[in-house]
Amino acid sequence: MGLPETMPATFNSLEPEWALLLAACRLSSGRADSSQNILRQSLRKPLNWESLVQLAEHHGVVPILYQSLSSLSGEAPPASLALLKQRCETNLHRTLFLARELIRILDHFDPLGIDVLPYKGVALAETLYGDIALRQAGDIDLLVRPRDLSRIKAALKELGYSPHLLLNEAEERAYLASGYECAFDSALGRNLLEVQWALQPRFYAVDFDMEAMFRRAITVSVAGRNMKTPSPEDLFLILSLHAAKHVWGRLIWLCDIAQILTLSALNWSWIAETAQSLGIVRILQVTLVLTNRLLGTAIPAGAEKGLSADPAALTLADEIAPQFGRATPHDVESLSYFRLMMRLRERRADRTRFLQRLSFTPGPGEWKSVRLPTPLFPLYRFVRLWRLATRLAKT
Repeated sequence: MGLPETMPATFNSLEPEWALLLAACRLSSGRADSSQNILRQSLRKPLNWESLVQLAEHHGVVPILYQSLSSLSGEAPPASLALLKQRCETNLHRTLFLARELIRILDHFDPLGIDVLPYKGVALAETLYGDIALRQAGDIDLLVRPRDLSRIKAALKELGYSPHLLLNEAEERAYLASGYECAFDSALGRNLLEVQWALQPRFYAVDFDMEAMFRRAITVSVAGRNMKTPSPEDLFLILSLHAAKHVWGRLIWLCDIAQILTLSALNWSWIAETAQSLGIVRILQVTLVLTNRLLGTAIPAGAEKGLSADPAALTLADEIAPQFGRATPHDVESLSYFRLMMRLRERRADRTRFLQRLSFTPGPGEWKSVRLPTPLFPLYRFVRLWRLATRLAKT
């Protein structure tokens, strides 16, 4: 792509809390040359530490912020550093709890012959950071084969989990084809576990080969327990798609990408070939440009060579980068969001598929809004079109 390292704005023009958080993430991503100086300069300015911590929480980078500030040998205010340390200890406790629960689930699945891939969460932290405490804990995410979903639900029931979404038989079949995840609650927490049989809902029109991903999986050790997780190449695609779906709205997603880009053995030829076949080259380019501009992470030569230049990716990155400092997420049911998702696809055929599937793929919202008898279940596609048109008319 031939891109020099740039920033969406100079650090001096940014809010001091946001400038400090960016510098901390750049330092964590390996840019020690200038990031420490920027951190020191930011610490000399009046800072709202409550706002800074809230911003770090929102972006999922509290451990990264604490690690970076701790490296400055006492230059951060002791009381503020103590607050961050307390948040990190709380995060560590949750991370250890999630690791134990993940191991309990995998130990229950193994004798049943159920193969799953933990990703994000503690598996991702171990794979990319080498320390499960360095990534802010969320929930447990498992990639599964669609054919195993009914067995997985039964096995999770034995462990005290229940699906958050209750569907009848017809809805279950339709949701397996058009949806991508099922959240589970337990006495230990609500939405504690997410089981995903696709990377995104079908209407996003990225038809990823999940079976092939299972064949490419690697083995990592989390808390002393070996488990499979997606390969680094697959992780780059998965995390880029996930970030794009949420308009790259959290710094931790770019920090994850930055960690992947430091891996020298990445097969960029395979990544480029797969991205071209899926029609997601532009999404990967925007991800690389944003990681470069916000975190200073160099774009690998293999990526420069394999992912052909696309001026539209630069334009999109220019539009998205200034929005990073805001704490409000994008409205994923707005006309502007759907337009952006279409602009992120470089092939007209993919944009057409996205629009068609978006318009005519019903889901739980449609099934709850109108109760149709089973013989009329196919008519839900028109309920979907009506509900979508109604929502868009209000935006």
